[in-house]
Amino acid sequence: MSGVRAVRISIESACEKQVQEVGLDGTETYLQPLSMSQNLARLAQRIDFSQGSGSEEEEAAGAEGDAQDWAGARSSADQDDEEGLVKFQPSLWPWDSVRNNLRSALTEMCVLYDVLSIVRDKKFMTLDPVSQDALPPKQNPQTLQLISKKKSLAGAAQILLKGAERLTKSVTENQENKLQRDFNSELLRLRQHWKLRKVGDKILGDLSYRSAGSLFPHHGTFEVIKNTDIDLDKKIPEDYCPLDVQIPSDLEGSAYIKVSIQKQAPDIGDLGTVNLFKRPLPKSKPGSPHWQTKLEAAQNVLLCKEIFAQLSREAVQIKSQIPHIVVKNQIISQPFPSLQLLISLCHSSNDKKSQKCATEKQSPEDHLYVLEHNLHLLIREFHKQTLSSITMPHPASAPFGHKRMRLSGPQAFDKNEINSLQSSEGLLEKIIKQAKHIFLRSRAAATIDSLASRIEDPQIQAHWSNINDVYESSVKVLITSQGYEQICK
Repeated sequence: MSGVRAVRISIESACEKQVQEVGLDGTETYLQPLSMSQNLARLAQRIDFSQGSGSEEEEAAGAEGDAQDWAGARSSADQDDEEGLVKFQPSLWPWDSVRNNLRSALTEMCVLYDVLSIVRDKKFMTLDPVSQDALPPKQNPQTLQLISKKKSLAGAAQILLKGAERLTKSVTENQENKLQRDFNSELLRLRQHWKLRKVGDKILGDLSYRSAGSLFPHHGTFEVIKNTDIDLDKKIPEDYCPLDVQIPSDLEGSAYIKVSIQKQAPDIGDLGTVNLFKRPLPKSKPGSPHWQTKLEAAQNVLLCKEIFAQLSREAVQIKSQIPHIVVKNQIISQPFPSLQLLISLCHSSNDKKSQKCATEKQSPEDHLYVLEHNLHLLIREFHKQTLSSITMPHPASAPFGHKRMRLSGPQAFDKNEINSLQSSEGLLEKIIKQAKHIFLRSRAAATIDSLASRIEDPQIQAHWSNINDVYESSVKVLITSQGYEQICK
């Protein structure tokens, strides 16, 4: 065995996972096996490039004669050793530096020989000249300074951008919090004027007059929404409101009741066309928010629709010698022969088509605002009667029920007496009476004026009272004659 050269054998560990830790209960924690790249890196780290290999020494011995002498010296040293394993100690060997220099020179010569052979044969590699434009020496320091300035400016710009992003985030958060606070305060103001309730994630309000005694079936519900159309980056306008109201489409725009008296009867074929007069929306007061004006206009539209619906219902139900006519949004009645009372619901939305129609179809103004105002008063009285009809029984021991049943009990009224007590005229009958009164008053005034202008003696003077009832008017007529006192004397 001493004469046989030593052979190095690499032994690899079995493909088993190494145990990292054994717990107190006997469980073992294994290390994950290395991947191929990690295993290659681990093996490369274990190579010792400072130690010479036997193959290199053999090649050097075959190339040059001096290497054989060193190999002979090593073989003699190996034979002297009984075990055949001698550890090389370069620190104890004086010719170690010479051997290392020769080995590095041989390696460089071999590499140079291989490169020259490859270049000479031109089979594997060719050498092309590389053109390098040498910069003038004056520009080099300027270029370096410019590059360094660019780097420093880029770093400063990055720091400024990060700070600006933080500032914009904080500003937007503050503005959003401010808008939220403004929305809550505006919602509190809205709640002070209108009835609100929360349904799910929505805030709904009530425009109807149900709490005042109205029986109109329209729901009159509007929704309160948050105004998110504003751009936080731009300046907030002065008239900005953090909340907005969304009303039903049939309540948008403006509406009013038109009452007029005409002496000539129009064609029945023209009853379908109704002139819609555009009334400007009421201007909001300087301190009031815009949603207040919008909701008031929508509530006015709802009230006008309720008045017209009540008048239409009564026009169909009331039996008269000359029947009332209801066509679309017009009610036509004849209080006197050759005299017509027209009640129209004029509702104009905010779109451009209705505005064009309103400008094209305007007619001479014959609107009786007094009767329109009286219609609003009558509907309020009707609401009040609806509320007062549901009263608690007096005394408290009396049975519940309708007011007529309670009145018939202790006083033993019959049906006709009860009907006479509870008889109430409708809105249409009352407004027709008022229209008759207005027409008769104007006719009486015209008759008196014509007599006064035609008759010179005696002189006729009429003094109309400013304070009148809707159904009655008083006039004081003075008839005087010149020289009557002298004639009597």
